[in-house]
Amino acid sequence: MTRIVVVGSINMDLVTQAPRFAGPGETLLGERFLSVPGGKGANQAVAAARLGAEVALIGAIGDDGFGQRLQRGLADEGIALDHLLTLHDAASGTASITVAQGENQIIVVPAANARVTPAQVESARSLIERADAVLVQMEIPLETVEATLRLGHRLGVPVILNPAPAQKLPIDWLQLARYVTPNQHEQATLLDADPHEDFRDLMRRAPCPVVLTRGSEGAWYREQAEPIHQPGFKLAAVDSTGAGDTFNAALAVFLHEGLPQAVRKACAAAALSVGKLGAQTGMPGRSEVDTLLAHSTDLDSRKRRGV
Repeated sequence: MTRIVVVGSINMDLVTQAPRFAGPGETLLGERFLSVPGGKGANQAVAAARLGAEVALIGAIGDDGFGQRLQRGLADEGIALDHLLTLHDAASGTASITVAQGENQIIVVPAANARVTPAQVESARSLIERADAVLVQMEIPLETVEATLRLGHRLGVPVILNPAPAQKLPIDWLQLARYVTPNQHEQATLLDADPHEDFRDLMRRAPCPVVLTRGSEGAWYREQAEPIHQPGFKLAAVDSTGAGDTFNAALAVFLHEGLPQAVRKACAAAALSVGKLGAQTGMPGRSEVDTLLAHSTDLDSRKRRGV
């Protein structure tokens, strides 16, 4: 079984579904509200577990109602929580999310997530040493992101850096990652570049292997040669929250099959994840991904035969 360690944030997502996004100063009637577990770290851990991996999560929650619910949900997914801190002097992280026409706007309050430390990562050295891949994002302190990258590099364990929310990072940090997985905006921010510059040119300039996500268009990936396109899978979208996290988790879980296959499976998993409201709600199991890929392969074969 593939072993994945996730270092990242754990939030309660406060989701409002609306017909459109409200403008400045505008009050708009929403259609539906729900609170669901989220946070980029927790999302990636849940997605990896549902895809069949053995998953451990390094993070922090508050000693509050949200924290208790978040911990129960993670445990129910079979995620190892030996390195989860419960803080008595901090609230659990939250994300206020508005969903409209299949897109989303998000405001994150880190709270306990801001207390995930390099020492906490170092204390999990033996866990990380046994991992097949490590996932880290940027809803936790940057010093902890750096510590994760450096420890994984020293131990020879592949670290996938999902640079969200977007910030410019030192070049040597990027070089420590096995893969960096931005979207187009995040890639431009990382490289301090014009966001309107052709994304393929930015990929060529990146100092590390890049897997670039482009929503329904799929993904582009580059190791040494020119960027290669993996088309997306066209499925009806209800809520795109968590699609990127599902992509990153699947990339880590299937990385041992080779990058092209891992990116293809990650695109399929991400496409399936947008079919329901809430980040974790629609995250697929491995059998769902296999079924979509088999169906897609069958359609491609029939098209080639002119059927």
